[in-house]
Amino acid sequence: MTRQMITIDANEAVAKVAYRLSEVIAIYPITPSSSMGEFADAYMAANLPNLWGTVPLVVEMQSEGGAAGAVHGALQSGSLSTTFTASQGLLLMIPNMYKIAGELTSTVFHVSARTLATHALSIYGDHSDVMACRQTGFAQLASRSAQEAQDIALIATAATLESRVPFLHFFDGFRTSAEVNKIILLDENELRAMIDDKLVAAHRARALSPDHPVLRGSAQNPDVFFQARETCTPFYNACPAIVQKAMDKFAQVTGRQYHLFDYVGPADAEYVVIIMGSGAETTEETALFLAEKGEKIGVITVHLYRPFSAEHLLKALPAATKVITVMDRTKEPGGNDPLYLDVVTALNEAVADGTAPFKSMPRIYSGRYGLASKEYTPAMAKAVFDNMTAANPRKHFVVGIDEDLLHTSLDYDTSFTIAHPSTVRCVFFGLGADGTVGANKNSIKIIGEETPNYAQGYFVYDSKKSGTITTSHLRFGPRPIRAPYLIGENSANFVGCHQFTFLERYDMTKYAATGGVFLLNSIYPVDQVWDHLPVEVQKDLIKKKLRFYVIDAYEVARRPAWVGASTPSCRPASSPFPACCRAKKPSPKSRNTSRRPTASAATPSCSRTSTR
Repeated sequence: MTRQMITIDANEAVAKVAYRLSEVIAIYPITPSSSMGEFADAYMAANLPNLWGTVPLVVEMQSEGGAAGAVHGALQSGSLSTTFTASQGLLLMIPNMYKIAGELTSTVFHVSARTLATHALSIYGDHSDVMACRQTGFAQLASRSAQEAQDIALIATAATLESRVPFLHFFDGFRTSAEVNKIILLDENELRAMIDDKLVAAHRARALSPDHPVLRGSAQNPDVFFQARETCTPFYNACPAIVQKAMDKFAQVTGRQYHLFDYVGPADAEYVVIIMGSGAETTEETALFLAEKGEKIGVITVHLYRPFSAEHLLKALPAATKVITVMDRTKEPGGNDPLYLDVVTALNEAVADGTAPFKSMPRIYSGRYGLASKEYTPAMAKAVFDNMTAANPRKHFVVGIDEDLLHTSLDYDTSFTIAHPSTVRCVFFGLGADGTVGANKNSIKIIGEETPNYAQGYFVYDSKKSGTITTSHLRFGPRPIRAPYLIGENSANFVGCHQFTFLERYDMTKYAATGGVFLLNSIYPVDQVWDHLPVEVQKDLIKKKLRFYVIDAYEVARRPAWVGASTPSCRPASSPFPACCRAKKPSPKSRNTSRRPTASAATPSCSRTSTR
């Protein structure tokens, strides 16, 4: 069967699934989850039906608390309902989440995990919001890519209907939610195969109705509350097996297999990292790269975080494990981080009971990374593995920053890379709202859907958005792209600068690889542009032997549409030493002429489109 490949981000992928499996969707926008609600609203406006042939009701409430309350009410009426949120918005839902879970009501909340405001507000991603909800009674399923976000949105819905435990499905804000990637789209037959209509009917039968009265939402005193509270335990004990059952059924339907804890690495690995979210992909790809060189290392990706199944974790761990590092993407001041605590507890109890796959307790280290979307790269992942084999390892550390207070940070080699040479890497710099990001989104979707190449696009915004710098990171090539991190220095095959003034403020050529292409949007003609470049840019162009292209995109944009067909494209000059790059007497109007290097045989060529 030919499967449809589509190039979209995780928010859109999740919205497609959530909309088809819902009847009532209550929304309230909050970055970076807003587009999930926007897509659902657009689908309703277009009268797109759900899986059962009706058009879901999408309603925007006055706050996230109102959205959660509306979902709670819809669920009590027997409707299939969902919502989308993040960060402080998720915290406003907590009171209703306790009620929904306490009443054992099936639903899935989809969360693009984002930093909680502490000493400062941040719109970027980590796991501090979802970790604040682990006591609510919601099961928690984590995705690490756009493909997984789509797939696990369906798995979570199937599991919640059978288990009656509500689910919080989360993926990393921005890094996953806004990353455009090429995925296999779920079709209607696959959705139908995963959703049991008998379980849907059972959910409807539990609705409040005068035809079959039931007491809910009462007040209880000390004589019965404790006993009643304990009655939910069997449902949570059964939940992990139900989730794995849904994952196995999903594998039969689609061919893509997931586990509660997915292990990648040799069977005899001695050093294992346990991690969840997009950082797991980075760590896994790094481990595979290092394993090819003979290192006995592995990675466990956590999918089902709540209820935490020690049994399934122990099955995933290699028996030869000597050292484990648990990586958390959140900080709990005054205590150890949550995933680390769960792993330590699970392993200690297993060793004490004699049920562990190893005879003696492995050493367990705790690492913290990626708060507020701080970069987590293969170089940092390698530092985590190196720390486990060091003579004096750090047992509690951070990676990705220079922590100069307690000196707990790991050093790492910034030049380390696992990039495959067949993958083309491009970086574009633009001004917020100038169209750069939109154009690049279109470009990467065209490459992903109109060619056999895999494609990835990630777009970095300043929190002020319009009017500030944007950076577009594009990758494409014949291999699946599993790189949830930015294109690093000296790595890009192509660098485009859409605003000439950026050259004075930002170091852009540092991203370009030797022999790459640098494209500049410039108002200066081809024989003058070299004199207006900052000296640092000139030196980099020469040192890295970059192919230098110039275009006056403003002039192209001003032309009437009828002359567009004859517009020449930006192209290299016919001579390797065009006049603009030859040594000449500095113009008195040119900047930094006293520091400008003289052109030589290594000076790159440049050209621009004609302005006539």
